[in-house]
Amino acid sequence: MGDYDSLVAAAEAVPLHGWDFGWLDGRAVTAEPSWRYPDLARELLRDAGAVLDIDTGGGELLATLGPPAGQTWAAEGWPPNVSVASERLASLGVTVVATEGLPFADGEFSLVLNRHGRFDAAGTARVLAPGGVLLTQQVGGDDCADLNRALGAPVADRRWNLDMATEALTSVGLDIVDAAEEWPLLTFHDVGAVVYQLRMVPWQVPDFTVARYDDALRRLHARIESEGSFAVRTHRFLVRAAKRV
Repeated sequence: MGDYDSLVAAAEAVPLHGWDFGWLDGRAVTAEPSWRYPDLARELLRDAGAVLDIDTGGGELLATLGPPAGQTWAAEGWPPNVSVASERLASLGVTVVATEGLPFADGEFSLVLNRHGRFDAAGTARVLAPGGVLLTQQVGGDDCADLNRALGAPVADRRWNLDMATEALTSVGLDIVDAAEEWPLLTFHDVGAVVYQLRMVPWQVPDFTVARYDDALRRLHARIESEGSFAVRTHRFLVRAAKRV
């Protein structure tokens, strides 16, 4: 697998562009939930008119869903991702909007996609047309908490789950069509993968640096060397909801 210093140095040296976890291939494996968000989104896109993808990142997922049937917008709030998404999605005719909010007209969209993006129930209901559909996969509040514990880092008190999301959506006039919640495993095969994950998801351990967590990372490296891997539970939930006509 490599020695600790080499693995960590390699993970720190990787440039971060967009929302691409490709460097983790073979180093970390995320078990998928029983549903397949891309398949569900692709099916909805076939008959959609105007579409919005919230927090598209670098457009990585949206680009894999194929050319949309109708006009599509992608919203992204992190400036480095905006240019990445614009370049990636231009050939698909997708308009990328640099925004952290929803600066769109009331009832503008027949489909809103949101995979791991900001959750604004009222704003989403406002921009959906009557009969329009929201498909969202969210990261729950329990996500990877065992990684924080393994590093001796504080665990965020983030109460966010399926019940809270569905309650918020029904309160603003959306009917729940499908809902599910699961805790798939994320398995790390070397300590470099842990470092890269924490660079890509900085809110997991907000004060993370290799120097600050060096002792804990070395203990984790020894554990992976001994046991072959280190696994934590992610937290995912899915909601498909429709705006009342």
